[in-house]
Amino acid sequence: MTIEQKNDGALTSKESFRAIGFKWEGTFAEAGEGGIRKIQMELINRLNEIPRIVNPDILLGLSYHATLGGNGFTHYAAVEVDNVDEIPSGMVSIAVPTLTYATCEHRKGQNIKRSYDNVYEWILKEGLKENNVDHLTHFEKYPMTQDPYSTDPEFTIMIPVKR
Repeated sequence: MTIEQKNDGALTSKESFRAIGFKWEGTFAEAGEGGIRKIQMELINRLNEIPRIVNPDILLGLSYHATLGGNGFTHYAAVEVDNVDEIPSGMVSIAVPTLTYATCEHRKGQNIKRSYDNVYEWILKEGLKENNVDHLTHFEKYPMTQDPYSTDPEFTIMIPVKR
């Protein structure tokens, strides 16, 4: 017997912001093998080098449109900052415009693919469309204390949308 998984969708607006962290580019297969987790871990280990962090308890995972012939994408593991005065060695700065997001909470014990399917179904049901400004397809907010290598993570899914 399978238990139905429900993820409630909601609309959230977020003002433009700047973030500092690590950039990763690769295939979906490489991501599945842990490529993104490595840069999340590196960010956690070097967090003290980043000045002016807005919320040190939240790790942002920003994903941008497919590259490599549609077989890959660009991802940033970053933290929001209130000013980009200096960028630590090996890190990058990224700007995200003011956007409205369809959001849902993925909880421990849930299927990640199902959580994403649920929020995309909610977007359609609400008559919304994806809004890939600057090619941002979605971003995730993780608790900084969570192990990036956890096989049962919890996080917030945020997908840019418009009416």
